[in-house]
Amino acid sequence: MEFIADFHIHSKYSRATSKDMDIQHIAQWAKLKGITLMGTGDFTHHLWLEELKHNLEDLGNGLFKHKDIYFMLTAEISSIYSKNNKGHRIHNLIFAPSFKTVDKINEALSRRGNLASDGRPILGLDAAELARIIFDIDENCMIVPGHIWTPWFSLFGSMSGFDRIEDCFEQQTPKIFAGETGLSSDPSMNWRLSQLDRITLISNSDSHSPSKIGREANVFDCTLDYQTIREVLKTKDKKRFLYTIEFFPEEGKYHFDGHRLCGVRFAPKETKQHQGKCPKCGKSVTVGVMNRVEQLADRPEGYTPSNAIPFKNLIPLEEIIAEAKGVGKGSVAVERDYQGLVSKFGTELDILLRLPKEDLLKGLPPKIAEGVLRTRQGKVQILAGFDGEYGKIAIFGEEEKSTKGEKQLSLF
Repeated sequence: MEFIADFHIHSKYSRATSKDMDIQHIAQWAKLKGITLMGTGDFTHHLWLEELKHNLEDLGNGLFKHKDIYFMLTAEISSIYSKNNKGHRIHNLIFAPSFKTVDKINEALSRRGNLASDGRPILGLDAAELARIIFDIDENCMIVPGHIWTPWFSLFGSMSGFDRIEDCFEQQTPKIFAGETGLSSDPSMNWRLSQLDRITLISNSDSHSPSKIGREANVFDCTLDYQTIREVLKTKDKKRFLYTIEFFPEEGKYHFDGHRLCGVRFAPKETKQHQGKCPKCGKSVTVGVMNRVEQLADRPEGYTPSNAIPFKNLIPLEEIIAEAKGVGKGSVAVERDYQGLVSKFGTELDILLRLPKEDLLKGLPPKIAEGVLRTRQGKVQILAGFDGEYGKIAIFGEEEKSTKGEKQLSLF
């Protein structure tokens, strides 16, 4: 069966996360979005784990269920440590097939740090050692380096990472077979590194609030059980892993280089021209994802490996509605129209991905329909994100942002 999965989220027990990130709200929003399989996030936190055990039905195949939504046990560990006289900060996702395995993982990791301090705990644990501990407990677990290009906390991060997977995971490297692209990169950027050819690239929302679920996700056509999904990821099976759903990477918070406090945004060439310094204050700029890809790439832009999994760039429906109406995406009008469209057409991802053009034009207000179609075609303008600030995306030009005919945009 074809289904969409979002493996990486956080619970209400993680810092800077909505209090609504509980099982009920996660399941409710997954259904609105069109997500069938969710990661639980944060299984290392004792209070969240109790909620998971209480609210999820064990299906006996490595997956769990709440109402209509399936769940897989996942967590994220922040490792901060020194290696060869250099400091590293790496985020890794852990996938586990059972509560029994999770209990063993938590017991082992609790000896290395305080798991109760945060839904995403910080441990002074080398990523290679973390992998050894996890795989010694259960070889059916998966470890996936999270948002692998983010400057401050990732495998290849400009401020904290490594140049090669082997330098990070050492002897455990052959057991690492998937990596998460993150919001600031898409697969085509990753295809420029031949060392990633054997890695299956996945995309997830890393959501801290329910409405952000599914902003990046994975589309499978396989049996809904843990071992099958693990096998698909391990073998990079293009017949069963159909494509990933991606942000436009320029919209991510770390796509370009820059210094947010000074409002300086640089493309990689500009950073080089300024010797990596902010022209306003003289401090080093934060080197973003595009620049870091350029540093490590051994292939030109546009290269596609033969075994690459395809991808589609999307803009969340709420953002399209907001721009069409000329209002903020958090407004009541956007929420009303979003709920109305989803109840009419099934799910958000049905509207963004699957609804035929004629149905879009017939069933949606004209400007929103046009926004969806332009997004599908990649006809958008983006001011790239930098140094922790999201990029600004525009579907309509200034001359199209007239308020004339605004009333026709209202659905109800």
